[in-house]
Amino acid sequence: MVANIRKKLAVLISGRGSNMEAILNATRFKDYPAKICIVISDNPEAKGLETAIKSGIEARSFKRNDYQDKASHEQAIMEAINASGADLICLAGYMRILSSDFTDTYDGRLINIHPSLLPKFKGLNTHQRAITAGEKEHGCTVHYVNSQMDGGKIISQAVVPVLEDDTADTLASRVLIEEHKLYQEVIRNLAKQ
Repeated sequence: MVANIRKKLAVLISGRGSNMEAILNATRFKDYPAKICIVISDNPEAKGLETAIKSGIEARSFKRNDYQDKASHEQAIMEAINASGADLICLAGYMRILSSDFTDTYDGRLINIHPSLLPKFKGLNTHQRAITAGEKEHGCTVHYVNSQMDGGKIISQAVVPVLEDDTADTLASRVLIEEHKLYQEVIRNLAKQ
């Protein structure tokens, strides 16, 4: 009888970690083919670290100011990822642009969830930008990460309508619901490969 081997996930966060928590909830089902082995943050105050610790998951913070430069900061994070044995690295609200050294090291194993229908609205403030642009649809994208900001190959997207009375906050709330569903589904599919 072959043991059910679950792929190991390293999840990188900078804040509350709501997408990390959605992934964590999915991993509680026995048939989910992945599990979180480490949560890493560049912010020692990130709420998601506390969530990980309460769930018995290794949680590490690497404050940028504690390192001489970006390269040494990323090197420390990479060492933690490598030590964890992670098969897939998931950015979940990680608010730092990664160097090409980092992205190239994990090419094909590094994914991100972004709150827009890429290639539209790369970067920040995507919800307000979609409203201002008069978009009828908005949503989220899971993509592979490369050295171009929000420029990697698209894996999957989820769409929500932009309503006439939407504010950035109301639109963000609806998109976040889809983010939580989409990210755990993409991870499920990748972990099965």
